[in-house]
Amino acid sequence: MKIVITSDIHDNITNLKTCLDWCKKEKIETMICCGDLASLDTLEILSKNFPGQIHYVSGNMDYIYQDDADDFSNISHHGEVGRVEIAGLNIGMCHQPFKFDRVLALGECDIVFYGHTHKPWEENKNGVRFVNPGTLSAMFSLATFAVFDTERGEMELKVLNKL
Repeated sequence: MKIVITSDIHDNITNLKTCLDWCKKEKIETMICCGDLASLDTLEILSKNFPGQIHYVSGNMDYIYQDDADDFSNISHHGEVGRVEIAGLNIGMCHQPFKFDRVLALGECDIVFYGHTHKPWEENKNGVRFVNPGTLSAMFSLATFAVFDTERGEMELKVLNKL
């Protein structure tokens, strides 16, 4: 199974739609969104254009409408931090890296996805894989998202202008 991981969309609808079109083409059924969509309109576009399940945590730009996330049937809003089991893996998520302790307090995690820095990054600490997919907004860096293959344990960074 492949999971797409996005973060820091910041209302860049053009880039979001490019990512969503790629997801449809590749038949991706699960998304983890690590926050900073920035508006309710972006959340609605995300929900209407992604056919599968979306696990979403709020970013520091999302507090105005975070309660509205529950209005979309394919979005599971986890608040500021979350943990889910997908394909036998314990997956944690948050927006800001300083919330890692709160994520890990929810239970054991094999991997934690996060955003906020707008920079793609991956590292292992104490047996946990921490991954930042970068930003779809292209603010301060290239527009990127990540794809995680749960069967192979492989992470791939996708650069939007190279799709």
